[in-house]
Amino acid sequence: MEFLLGYGSGKQKLTVPDKNIIGVLTPNETEAPASEQGEIIRALSEPIGSKRLRDIVRPGEKVSIVTSDITRPMPTYKVMPALLDELYAGGARPEDITLVFALGSHRKHTEAEKRHLAGERAFAEINLEDSDVDDCVHIGFTSRGTPVDITRTVAEADRRILLGNIEFHYFAGYSGGAKAIMPGVSTPAAIEKNHSLMVMEESRAGNLETNPLRQDIEEAGAMLGADFILNVVLNERKEIVAAFAGDMVKAHREGVGFLDRLFSSPIKEQADIVVTCQAGAPKDLNLYQTQKALDNAKHAVKDGGTVILVGACEEGLGNDTFARWMTEAESPEAIIERLSRGFKLGGHKAAAIALVRRRADIILVSEMDGELVRSIFLEPERSVQRAFDRALERHGANASVIIMPYGGSTLPKLV
Repeated sequence: MEFLLGYGSGKQKLTVPDKNIIGVLTPNETEAPASEQGEIIRALSEPIGSKRLRDIVRPGEKVSIVTSDITRPMPTYKVMPALLDELYAGGARPEDITLVFALGSHRKHTEAEKRHLAGERAFAEINLEDSDVDDCVHIGFTSRGTPVDITRTVAEADRRILLGNIEFHYFAGYSGGAKAIMPGVSTPAAIEKNHSLMVMEESRAGNLETNPLRQDIEEAGAMLGADFILNVVLNERKEIVAAFAGDMVKAHREGVGFLDRLFSSPIKEQADIVVTCQAGAPKDLNLYQTQKALDNAKHAVKDGGTVILVGACEEGLGNDTFARWMTEAESPEAIIERLSRGFKLGGHKAAAIALVRRRADIILVSEMDGELVRSIFLEPERSVQRAFDRALERHGANASVIIMPYGGSTLPKLV
């Protein structure tokens, strides 16, 4: 069987003997909307647990729209035209609207990137800016002690609208909803405190209601307050297949239910070899982002198996703290032990990789320097076919194989 796996802006080809394959985890079938724009307009006109946005905003109010940064697949440019029409219908003025890119702990954007993300109409009509960790307003603390410090443009707005795409998240359960606020427009200290909850057993992909980290996120969101959300679910081609608008929690939950029906993948057994990828750019810009596919793949691989992680990682490791933790450690166990002594944003993803590495070998197919890859306890390859052939030789001709072409958004569930 042949597969084409997303790799940067291109593809890598993989051929696997049919007899070895015990699962190909792809999205379940769903009826796509007649048009993406039509689905956005429908969601805005049928909000969940909320009035229409045009009935919420008032002329003269400052409106802050929080959306994802360049590392996320959220197609902000696709939703902005209908969203602006809805805001203008309520009397909002273009000069009072600011689109804020939620950087979290990520780098700032270039002007060209802002224009690309926002789309030509929003770029021409409204204000655009990155969130700023050095100019925040302190709202208070959550019950778990997380400081709620929010970038000023968002904190001081009269109306706040949250955008995002909903997918599985390896410790927040799911992306979307209040995650635009925490960690989106929060400070590093706040993010570190919130993310320290990832070590708890219930902080895992696919878990929402009993997830302490997600609960902390939503408490922070409620303390700040959001007037409206517009979340989308994307298919494997990054097309909008469903949109959910309205209340920050109720609309998000509807989106989560849809995502589960689309991307949850039951498996009867774990495999000797799992091949996974982030389906290409922008999700595989660096290892910091590509790690998400690895974390989902861990549910599908046997102890002692091999995960082949495919991601171009053209920007390398992608986060300074993450890079230091990965390159300074003497072993994967040392990374895990370091996190247990004290949570550090960036270090948490190093520990997540180390936890997978502790029970399985990892071959990284990327553009990264081979010596660097070896120094972080992974095996380097440039070709997914060569990586697979190595793994097959290691585990034997009858090794079982699971393929995850959309690893970052497909969650294996052992049944």
